[in-house]
Amino acid sequence: MSVEKLKTNWAQFIPLVTVFFFWGFVAASNDILIPVFKNAFSLTESQAQLVSLAFYIAYTVGSLIYMGISYLIGTDIVNKIGYKNGLSLGLGISAIGTLLFYPAANLHSFPLMLSGLFTVALGFSLQQTVANPLAIALGPISTGSQRLTMAGGINNLGTTIGPLIVSFAILGTSVGKETNISIEGVKIPYLILGAAFLLVAILLKFSALPDKPALVEAKIDEDGSIKSSALKYPQLVLGMIAIFVYVGVEVSTASNLPSYMEQKMGFKLNEIAPYISLYWASMMIGRWTGAVEAFTDNVDLQKVLRFIAPYLAFGVFLLVNLLANHDLAPFYVYAAIILVLIIADFMSQGNPAKMLMIFSGVGIVALLIGMFTSGMVSVYAITSVGLFCSTLWPCIFTLAVAGLGKNTSQGSSFLIMMIMGGGIISWLQGKVAESIGIQYSYVVGVLCFAYLIYYAIAAKGILKKQGVTFDDKVAGGH
Repeated sequence: MSVEKLKTNWAQFIPLVTVFFFWGFVAASNDILIPVFKNAFSLTESQAQLVSLAFYIAYTVGSLIYMGISYLIGTDIVNKIGYKNGLSLGLGISAIGTLLFYPAANLHSFPLMLSGLFTVALGFSLQQTVANPLAIALGPISTGSQRLTMAGGINNLGTTIGPLIVSFAILGTSVGKETNISIEGVKIPYLILGAAFLLVAILLKFSALPDKPALVEAKIDEDGSIKSSALKYPQLVLGMIAIFVYVGVEVSTASNLPSYMEQKMGFKLNEIAPYISLYWASMMIGRWTGAVEAFTDNVDLQKVLRFIAPYLAFGVFLLVNLLANHDLAPFYVYAAIILVLIIADFMSQGNPAKMLMIFSGVGIVALLIGMFTSGMVSVYAITSVGLFCSTLWPCIFTLAVAGLGKNTSQGSSFLIMMIMGGGIISWLQGKVAESIGIQYSYVVGVLCFAYLIYYAIAAKGILKKQGVTFDDKVAGGH
Protein backbone atom coordinates (compact mmCIF):
# COMPACT_ATOMS: atom_id res chain seq x y z
CA MET A 1 0.00 0.00 0.00
CA SER A 2 1.37 3.38 -0.93
CA VAL A 3 2.42 6.00 1.58
CA GLU A 4 -0.38 8.30 0.40
CA LYS A 5 -2.95 5.76 1.57
CA LEU A 6 -1.57 5.37 5.10
CA LYS A 7 -4.00 7.93 6.48
CA THR A 8 -7.65 8.74 5.88
CA ASN A 9 -8.15 11.34 3.14
CA TRP A 10 -10.46 13.71 5.02
CA ALA A 11 -10.83 16.18 2.13
CA GLN A 12 -12.48 13.39 0.15
CA PHE A 13 -14.17 11.53 3.02
CA ILE A 14 -16.12 14.47 4.51
CA PRO A 15 -18.12 15.28 1.31
CA LEU A 16 -18.84 11.57 0.88
CA VAL A 17 -20.58 11.15 4.25
CA THR A 18 -23.34 13.60 3.30
CA VAL A 19 -25.07 10.80 1.37
CA PHE A 20 -24.91 8.56 4.47
CA PHE A 21 -26.89 11.24 6.33
CA PHE A 22 -29.62 11.18 3.67
CA TRP A 23 -30.02 7.40 3.88
CA GLY A 24 -30.62 7.58 7.62
CA PHE A 25 -32.91 10.59 7.41
CA VAL A 26 -35.29 8.93 4.95
CA ALA A 27 -35.16 5.36 6.33
CA ALA A 28 -36.03 6.42 9.90
CA SER A 29 -38.69 8.82 8.64
CA ASN A 30 -40.49 5.79 7.22
CA ASP A 31 -41.32 4.84 10.83
CA ILE A 32 -43.37 8.05 10.98
CA LEU A 33 -44.94 7.55 7.55
CA ILE A 34 -46.25 4.07 8.41
CA PRO A 35 -48.74 5.13 11.14
CA VAL A 36 -49.52 8.39 9.29
CA PHE A 37 -50.38 6.56 6.07
CA LYS A 38 -52.29 3.91 7.99
CA ASN A 39 -54.52 6.61 9.46
CA ALA A 40 -54.79 8.86 6.42
CA PHE A 41 -55.50 6.08 3.91
CA SER A 42 -57.43 3.76 6.31
CA LEU A 43 -54.98 0.90 5.78
CA THR A 44 -54.72 -2.50 7.46
CA GLU A 45 -51.53 -3.49 9.35
CA SER A 46 -50.15 -5.42 6.39
CA GLN A 47 -51.01 -2.65 3.92
CA ALA A 48 -49.21 -0.07 6.08
CA GLN A 49 -46.11 -2.29 6.07
CA LEU A 50 -45.97 -1.85 2.29
CA VAL A 51 -44.05 1.36 3.12
CA SER A 52 -41.12 -0.72 4.39
CA LEU A 53 -41.50 -3.29 1.64
CA ALA A 54 -41.50 -0.69 -1.14
CA PHE A 55 -38.45 1.00 0.35
CA TYR A 56 -36.29 -2.05 1.02
CA ILE A 57 -37.22 -4.02 -2.09
CA ALA A 58 -36.00 -1.08 -4.18
CA TYR A 59 -32.44 -1.85 -3.07
CA THR A 60 -32.75 -5.32 -4.58
CA VAL A 61 -34.37 -4.04 -7.78
CA GLY A 62 -31.69 -1.36 -8.09
CA SER A 63 -28.90 -3.90 -7.73
CA LEU A 64 -30.50 -6.17 -10.35
CA ILE A 65 -30.81 -3.22 -12.77
CA TYR A 66 -27.16 -2.32 -12.12
CA MET A 67 -26.03 -5.89 -12.82
CA GLY A 68 -28.26 -6.15 -15.89
CA ILE A 69 -26.81 -3.00 -17.43
CA SER A 70 -23.27 -4.17 -16.62
CA TYR A 71 -23.99 -7.47 -18.35
CA LEU A 72 -25.44 -5.80 -21.44
CA ILE A 73 -22.51 -3.41 -21.91
CA GLY A 74 -19.98 -6.11 -21.11
CA THR A 75 -18.27 -4.23 -18.27
CA ASP A 76 -18.96 -3.05 -14.74
CA ILE A 77 -21.10 0.10 -15.08
CA VAL A 78 -19.60 1.85 -12.02
CA ASN A 79 -16.06 1.20 -13.23
CA LYS A 80 -17.10 2.64 -16.61
CA ILE A 81 -18.84 5.84 -15.48
CA GLY A 82 -16.70 6.34 -12.36
CA TYR A 83 -17.56 6.33 -8.67
CA LYS A 84 -18.17 10.08 -8.51
CA ASN A 85 -20.60 10.04 -11.44
CA GLY A 86 -22.32 7.02 -9.89
CA LEU A 87 -23.00 8.96 -6.69
CA SER A 88 -24.34 11.98 -8.57
CA LEU A 89 -26.59 9.80 -10.75
CA GLY A 90 -27.96 8.02 -7.67
CA LEU A 91 -28.77 11.33 -5.99
CA GLY A 92 -30.54 12.49 -9.15
CA ILE A 93 -32.74 9.38 -9.18
CA SER A 94 -33.62 9.92 -5.50
CA ALA A 95 -34.53 13.55 -6.24
CA ILE A 96 -37.04 12.37 -8.85
CA GLY A 97 -38.61 10.15 -6.18
CA THR A 98 -39.11 13.07 -3.79
CA LEU A 99 -40.97 15.00 -6.51
CA LEU A 100 -43.62 12.26 -6.62
CA PHE A 101 -44.72 13.10 -3.07
CA TYR A 102 -46.24 16.38 -4.30
CA PRO A 103 -48.80 14.93 -6.76
CA ALA A 104 -49.31 11.96 -4.41
CA ALA A 105 -50.43 14.30 -1.64
CA ASN A 106 -52.61 16.34 -3.98
CA LEU A 107 -54.29 13.21 -5.37
CA HIS A 108 -54.40 11.53 -1.95
CA SER A 109 -52.79 8.49 -3.62
CA PHE A 110 -51.13 5.81 -1.49
CA PRO A 111 -49.73 3.92 -4.55
CA LEU A 112 -48.07 7.14 -5.78
CA MET A 113 -46.59 7.69 -2.29
CA LEU A 114 -45.13 4.17 -2.44
CA SER A 115 -43.78 4.90 -5.93
CA GLY A 116 -42.02 7.97 -4.58
CA LEU A 117 -40.43 6.02 -1.73
CA PHE A 118 -39.45 3.22 -4.12
CA THR A 119 -37.74 5.68 -6.49
CA VAL A 120 -35.89 7.41 -3.63
CA ALA A 121 -34.56 4.04 -2.45
CA LEU A 122 -33.72 3.06 -6.03
CA GLY A 123 -31.31 5.99 -6.08
CA PHE A 124 -30.03 5.00 -2.64
CA SER A 125 -29.22 1.54 -4.02
CA LEU A 126 -26.76 3.01 -6.53
CA GLN A 127 -25.39 5.44 -3.94
CA GLN A 128 -24.75 2.64 -1.44
CA THR A 129 -23.12 0.46 -4.10
CA VAL A 130 -20.60 3.24 -4.70
CA ALA A 131 -20.25 4.97 -1.32
CA ASN A 132 -19.56 2.00 0.95
CA PRO A 133 -16.46 0.64 -0.83
CA LEU A 134 -15.36 4.23 -1.54
CA ALA A 135 -15.36 5.01 2.20
CA ILE A 136 -13.18 1.97 2.79
CA ALA A 137 -10.83 2.96 -0.06
CA LEU A 138 -10.15 6.51 1.20
CA GLY A 139 -7.38 5.35 3.52
CA PRO A 140 -5.65 2.19 4.76
CA ILE A 141 -7.60 -1.08 4.82
CA SER A 142 -6.68 -1.48 8.51
CA THR A 143 -9.04 1.40 9.37
CA GLY A 144 -11.55 0.82 6.55
CA SER A 145 -14.27 -0.54 8.83
CA GLN A 146 -13.75 2.38 11.24
CA ARG A 147 -14.27 4.87 8.39
CA LEU A 148 -17.45 3.05 7.42
CA THR A 149 -18.48 3.12 11.07
CA MET A 150 -17.89 6.89 11.19
CA ALA A 151 -19.99 7.31 8.06
CA GLY A 152 -22.63 5.18 9.77
CA GLY A 153 -22.54 7.57 12.72
CA ILE A 154 -23.46 10.39 10.35
CA ASN A 155 -26.17 8.12 8.95
CA ASN A 156 -27.64 7.77 12.44
CA LEU A 157 -27.54 11.50 12.98
CA GLY A 158 -30.02 11.46 10.10
CA THR A 159 -32.10 8.73 11.78
CA THR A 160 -32.31 10.88 14.92
CA ILE A 161 -33.27 14.12 13.17
CA GLY A 162 -35.37 12.77 10.29
CA PRO A 163 -38.39 11.45 12.25
CA LEU A 164 -38.62 14.66 14.29
CA ILE A 165 -38.59 16.93 11.23
CA VAL A 166 -40.97 14.79 9.17
CA SER A 167 -43.38 14.28 12.09
CA PHE A 168 -43.36 18.02 12.80
CA ALA A 169 -44.07 18.76 9.14
CA ILE A 170 -46.90 16.23 8.90
CA LEU A 171 -48.38 16.31 12.40
CA GLY A 172 -47.59 19.94 13.19
CA THR A 173 -45.95 18.88 16.47
CA SER A 174 -43.18 16.68 17.86
CA VAL A 175 -43.03 12.90 17.83
CA GLY A 176 -45.45 11.18 20.14
CA LYS A 177 -48.10 13.92 20.45
CA GLU A 178 -51.71 13.21 19.50
CA THR A 179 -52.86 15.62 16.80
CA ASN A 180 -54.67 15.86 13.50
CA ILE A 181 -52.92 14.21 10.57
CA SER A 182 -52.69 15.94 7.19
CA ILE A 183 -51.14 14.04 4.30
CA GLU A 184 -50.50 17.42 2.66
CA GLY A 185 -47.67 17.87 5.15
CA VAL A 186 -45.36 15.48 3.30
CA LYS A 187 -44.99 17.81 0.30
CA ILE A 188 -42.69 20.51 1.65
CA PRO A 189 -40.13 18.36 3.57
CA TYR A 190 -39.68 15.98 0.65
CA LEU A 191 -39.40 18.80 -1.90
CA ILE A 192 -36.68 20.36 0.26
CA LEU A 193 -35.03 16.95 0.52
CA GLY A 194 -35.09 16.62 -3.26
CA ALA A 195 -33.43 20.01 -3.65
CA ALA A 196 -30.77 18.92 -1.16
CA PHE A 197 -30.17 15.74 -3.20
CA LEU A 198 -29.56 17.79 -6.34
CA LEU A 199 -27.30 20.28 -4.56
CA VAL A 200 -25.12 17.54 -3.07
CA ALA A 201 -25.03 15.74 -6.45
CA ILE A 202 -23.53 18.87 -8.02
CA LEU A 203 -21.08 19.40 -5.15
CA LEU A 204 -19.89 15.76 -5.28
CA LYS A 205 -19.49 15.97 -9.05
CA PHE A 206 -16.94 18.77 -8.60
CA SER A 207 -15.40 17.44 -5.38
CA ALA A 208 -11.97 15.85 -4.90
CA LEU A 209 -13.47 12.35 -4.68
CA PRO A 210 -11.65 9.87 -6.95
CA ASP A 211 -13.52 8.40 -9.92
CA LYS A 212 -11.51 5.21 -9.74
CA PRO A 213 -10.17 4.64 -6.19
CA ALA A 214 -7.31 2.26 -5.44
CA LEU A 215 -8.87 -1.00 -4.17
CA VAL A 216 -7.20 -3.88 -2.35
CA GLU A 217 -7.09 -7.10 -4.35
CA ALA A 218 -6.43 -10.63 -3.13
CA LYS A 219 -2.96 -11.80 -4.14
CA ILE A 220 -3.97 -14.97 -5.97
CA ASP A 221 -6.82 -17.44 -6.35
CA GLU A 222 -6.36 -20.98 -5.04
CA ASP A 223 -5.29 -22.08 -8.51
CA GLY A 224 -2.89 -19.14 -8.83
CA SER A 225 -5.11 -16.81 -10.87
CA ILE A 226 -7.10 -13.67 -10.12
CA LYS A 227 -10.86 -14.34 -9.84
CA SER A 228 -13.03 -13.00 -12.67
CA SER A 229 -16.32 -12.56 -10.80
CA ALA A 230 -17.24 -11.22 -7.36
CA LEU A 231 -19.37 -14.32 -6.69
CA LYS A 232 -16.24 -16.49 -6.89
CA TYR A 233 -15.08 -14.98 -3.59
CA PRO A 234 -16.49 -17.00 -0.66
CA GLN A 235 -16.10 -14.05 1.72
CA LEU A 236 -18.61 -12.16 -0.46
CA VAL A 237 -21.15 -14.98 -0.84
CA LEU A 238 -21.21 -15.65 2.90
CA GLY A 239 -21.19 -11.88 3.45
CA MET A 240 -24.34 -11.50 1.38
CA ILE A 241 -26.17 -13.78 3.81
CA ALA A 242 -24.60 -11.84 6.68
CA ILE A 243 -25.91 -8.50 5.36
CA PHE A 244 -29.36 -10.06 4.87
CA VAL A 245 -29.62 -11.27 8.48
CA TYR A 246 -27.88 -8.19 9.93
CA VAL A 247 -30.27 -5.69 8.33
CA GLY A 248 -33.03 -8.11 9.28
CA VAL A 249 -32.25 -8.15 13.00
CA GLU A 250 -31.59 -4.39 13.04
CA VAL A 251 -34.92 -3.45 11.44
CA SER A 252 -37.11 -6.20 12.98
CA THR A 253 -35.91 -5.47 16.53
CA ALA A 254 -37.10 -1.87 16.22
CA SER A 255 -40.24 -2.51 14.17
CA ASN A 256 -41.58 -5.10 16.63
CA LEU A 257 -40.75 -3.09 19.77
CA PRO A 258 -43.94 -0.95 19.63
CA SER A 259 -46.14 -4.07 19.54
CA TYR A 260 -44.23 -5.57 22.48
CA MET A 261 -44.55 -2.39 24.56
CA GLU A 262 -48.25 -2.07 23.75
CA GLN A 263 -49.13 -5.72 24.37
CA LYS A 264 -46.89 -6.58 27.30
CA MET A 265 -46.26 -3.20 28.97
CA GLY A 266 -49.51 -1.33 28.35
CA PHE A 267 -47.79 1.64 26.71
CA LYS A 268 -49.79 3.93 24.45
CA LEU A 269 -48.49 4.62 20.95
CA ASN A 270 -47.59 8.23 21.73
CA GLU A 271 -45.49 7.04 24.72
CA ILE A 272 -43.42 4.61 22.66
CA ALA A 273 -41.83 7.11 20.25
CA PRO A 274 -38.96 8.14 22.59
CA TYR A 275 -37.92 4.48 22.97
CA ILE A 276 -37.84 4.00 19.21
CA SER A 277 -35.77 7.18 19.11
CA LEU A 278 -33.43 5.64 21.72
CA TYR A 279 -33.01 2.51 19.62
CA TRP A 280 -31.85 4.45 16.58
CA ALA A 281 -29.78 6.78 18.75
CA SER A 282 -28.10 3.63 20.13
CA MET A 283 -26.89 2.95 16.60
CA MET A 284 -25.36 6.42 16.55
CA ILE A 285 -23.80 5.92 20.00
CA GLY A 286 -22.12 2.70 18.91
CA ARG A 287 -20.94 4.06 15.58
CA TRP A 288 -19.42 7.20 17.05
CA THR A 289 -17.53 4.94 19.45
CA GLY A 290 -16.38 2.54 16.76
CA ALA A 291 -15.17 5.36 14.52
CA VAL A 292 -12.57 6.68 16.96
CA GLU A 293 -9.65 4.83 15.40
CA ALA A 294 -10.22 6.39 11.99
CA PHE A 295 -10.27 9.83 13.60
CA THR A 296 -6.81 9.83 15.17
CA ASP A 297 -3.59 7.76 15.20
CA ASN A 298 -2.78 8.72 18.80
CA VAL A 299 -3.36 5.58 20.90
CA ASP A 300 -3.78 7.44 24.20
CA LEU A 301 -6.23 9.90 22.65
CA GLN A 302 -8.17 6.97 21.14
CA LYS A 303 -8.63 5.48 24.63
CA VAL A 304 -10.00 8.76 25.97
CA LEU A 305 -12.30 9.29 22.98
CA ARG A 306 -13.71 5.79 23.40
CA PHE A 307 -15.30 7.03 26.61
CA ILE A 308 -16.19 10.53 25.40
CA ALA A 309 -17.69 9.67 21.97
CA PRO A 310 -20.55 7.40 23.16
CA TYR A 311 -21.69 9.81 25.86
CA LEU A 312 -21.45 12.74 23.45
CA ALA A 313 -23.78 10.84 21.09
CA PHE A 314 -26.05 9.98 24.05
CA GLY A 315 -26.12 13.68 24.84
CA VAL A 316 -27.35 14.39 21.29
CA PHE A 317 -30.22 11.94 21.89
CA LEU A 318 -31.12 13.61 25.19
CA LEU A 319 -30.98 17.07 23.62
CA VAL A 320 -33.18 16.08 20.69
CA ASN A 321 -35.78 14.56 23.01
CA LEU A 322 -35.59 17.53 25.36
CA LEU A 323 -36.42 19.79 22.42
CA ALA A 324 -39.30 17.42 21.61
CA ASN A 325 -40.62 17.89 25.18
CA HIS A 326 -40.14 14.24 26.17
CA ASP A 327 -39.54 13.20 29.79
CA LEU A 328 -35.83 12.31 30.02
CA ALA A 329 -35.96 10.62 33.45
CA PRO A 330 -36.48 7.05 32.12
CA PHE A 331 -33.36 7.28 29.98
CA TYR A 332 -30.61 8.24 32.42
CA VAL A 333 -30.12 4.58 33.45
CA TYR A 334 -29.10 3.87 29.85
CA ALA A 335 -25.76 5.55 30.58
CA ALA A 336 -24.78 2.41 32.51
CA ILE A 337 -25.69 0.13 29.61
CA ILE A 338 -23.40 2.15 27.33
CA LEU A 339 -20.47 0.95 29.46
CA VAL A 340 -21.06 -2.57 28.08
CA LEU A 341 -20.62 -1.16 24.58
CA ILE A 342 -17.36 0.56 25.56
CA ILE A 343 -15.96 -2.66 27.07
CA ALA A 344 -16.93 -4.65 23.95
CA ASP A 345 -15.29 -2.02 21.76
CA PHE A 346 -12.01 -2.23 23.71
CA MET A 347 -12.06 -6.01 23.45
CA SER A 348 -12.50 -5.90 19.67
CA GLN A 349 -9.25 -3.91 19.15
CA GLY A 350 -10.58 -2.39 15.94
CA ASN A 351 -10.45 -5.73 14.10
CA PRO A 352 -13.63 -6.16 11.99
CA ALA A 353 -13.81 -9.95 12.39
CA LYS A 354 -13.27 -9.79 16.15
CA MET A 355 -15.72 -6.89 16.51
CA LEU A 356 -18.38 -8.74 14.52
CA MET A 357 -18.01 -11.81 16.73
CA ILE A 358 -18.00 -9.95 20.07
CA PHE A 359 -20.82 -7.52 19.27
CA SER A 360 -23.02 -10.31 17.85
CA GLY A 361 -22.41 -12.35 21.00
CA VAL A 362 -23.44 -9.46 23.24
CA GLY A 363 -26.44 -8.89 20.95
CA ILE A 364 -27.59 -12.45 21.65
CA VAL A 365 -27.27 -11.86 25.39
CA ALA A 366 -29.30 -8.64 25.12
CA LEU A 367 -32.13 -10.37 23.23
CA LEU A 368 -32.20 -13.31 25.65
CA ILE A 369 -32.53 -10.87 28.57
CA GLY A 370 -35.33 -9.13 26.66
CA MET A 371 -37.08 -12.46 26.06
CA PHE A 372 -36.86 -13.86 29.57
CA THR A 373 -37.30 -10.80 31.81
CA SER A 374 -40.20 -8.41 32.21
CA GLY A 375 -40.89 -4.73 32.77
CA MET A 376 -38.47 -1.98 31.80
CA VAL A 377 -35.49 -4.34 32.07
CA SER A 378 -36.74 -6.16 28.97
CA VAL A 379 -37.40 -2.88 27.14
CA TYR A 380 -33.89 -1.57 27.80
CA ALA A 381 -32.40 -4.94 26.83
CA ILE A 382 -34.21 -4.99 23.49
CA THR A 383 -33.39 -1.31 22.89
CA SER A 384 -29.70 -1.96 23.60
CA VAL A 385 -29.58 -4.24 20.55
CA GLY A 386 -29.14 -0.98 18.65
CA LEU A 387 -25.83 -0.48 20.45
CA PHE A 388 -24.53 -3.88 19.39
CA CYS A 389 -25.87 -3.71 15.83
CA SER A 390 -24.21 -0.33 15.38
CA THR A 391 -20.85 -1.42 13.99
CA LEU A 392 -21.87 -4.68 12.31
CA TRP A 393 -22.62 -3.23 8.86
CA PRO A 394 -19.09 -1.82 8.36
CA CYS A 395 -17.53 -4.99 9.78
CA ILE A 396 -19.48 -7.26 7.42
CA PHE A 397 -19.02 -4.95 4.43
CA THR A 398 -15.27 -4.60 5.01
CA LEU A 399 -14.79 -8.37 5.31
CA ALA A 400 -17.03 -9.14 2.34
CA VAL A 401 -15.36 -6.81 -0.20
CA ALA A 402 -11.80 -7.28 1.10
CA GLY A 403 -9.58 -8.59 -1.68
CA LEU A 404 -12.15 -8.16 -4.48
CA GLY A 405 -10.09 -5.50 -6.31
CA LYS A 406 -11.67 -4.68 -9.68
CA ASN A 407 -14.73 -6.73 -8.66
CA THR A 408 -15.40 -4.50 -5.63
CA SER A 409 -18.28 -2.45 -7.07
CA GLN A 410 -19.93 -5.61 -8.38
CA GLY A 411 -19.55 -7.24 -4.97
CA SER A 412 -20.88 -4.11 -3.31
CA SER A 413 -23.99 -4.29 -5.49
CA PHE A 414 -24.61 -7.88 -4.41
CA LEU A 415 -24.37 -6.81 -0.77
CA ILE A 416 -26.73 -3.85 -1.25
CA MET A 417 -29.22 -6.25 -2.84
CA MET A 418 -29.41 -8.15 0.45
CA ILE A 419 -30.75 -5.10 2.33
CA MET A 420 -34.12 -6.64 1.50
CA GLY A 421 -33.56 -8.71 4.65
CA GLY A 422 -34.86 -5.69 6.56
CA GLY A 423 -38.34 -6.26 5.18
CA ILE A 424 -38.32 -10.06 5.05
CA ILE A 425 -36.92 -10.76 8.54
CA SER A 426 -39.33 -8.21 10.05
CA TRP A 427 -42.23 -9.98 8.36
CA LEU A 428 -40.86 -13.37 9.51
CA GLN A 429 -40.65 -12.23 13.14
CA GLY A 430 -44.23 -10.97 12.86
CA LYS A 431 -45.35 -14.43 11.71
CA VAL A 432 -43.40 -16.10 14.52
CA ALA A 433 -45.02 -13.69 17.01
CA GLU A 434 -48.44 -14.90 15.90
CA SER A 435 -47.43 -18.42 16.96
CA ILE A 436 -45.37 -17.99 20.14
CA GLY A 437 -46.03 -14.40 21.19
CA ILE A 438 -44.29 -11.10 20.52
CA GLN A 439 -41.70 -11.42 23.33
CA TYR A 440 -40.42 -14.87 22.37
CA SER A 441 -40.46 -13.96 18.67
CA TYR A 442 -37.10 -12.28 19.27
CA VAL A 443 -35.59 -15.76 18.91
CA VAL A 444 -35.45 -14.81 15.21
CA GLY A 445 -32.92 -12.10 16.08
CA VAL A 446 -30.90 -14.56 18.18
CA LEU A 447 -30.55 -16.84 15.16
CA CYS A 448 -29.48 -13.89 12.99
CA PHE A 449 -26.73 -12.97 15.44
CA ALA A 450 -25.61 -16.62 15.63
CA TYR A 451 -24.98 -16.66 11.87
CA LEU A 452 -22.97 -13.43 12.14
CA ILE A 453 -20.66 -15.08 14.69
CA TYR A 454 -20.14 -17.94 12.23
CA TYR A 455 -19.39 -15.47 9.42
CA ALA A 456 -16.82 -13.61 11.53
CA ILE A 457 -14.88 -16.84 12.10
CA ALA A 458 -15.25 -18.11 8.52
CA ALA A 459 -14.34 -14.83 6.81
CA LYS A 460 -11.16 -14.40 8.84
CA GLY A 461 -9.92 -17.82 7.72
CA ILE A 462 -10.89 -17.26 4.09
CA LEU A 463 -9.15 -13.88 3.88
CA LYS A 464 -6.02 -15.20 5.56
CA LYS A 465 -5.69 -17.79 2.77
CA GLN A 466 -6.01 -14.98 0.21
CA GLY A 467 -3.24 -12.93 1.83
CA VAL A 468 -5.59 -10.25 3.24
CA THR A 469 -5.28 -9.48 6.95
CA PHE A 470 -6.58 -6.83 9.33
CA ASP A 471 -4.27 -7.74 12.18
CA ASP A 472 -1.35 -5.48 11.24
CA LYS A 473 -2.25 -1.90 12.08
CA VAL A 474 -0.87 0.54 9.54
CA ALA A 475 -1.88 3.65 11.47
CA GLY A 476 -2.14 3.37 15.19
CA GLY A 477 -3.88 0.66 17.20
CA HIS A 478 -4.20 -0.56 20.76
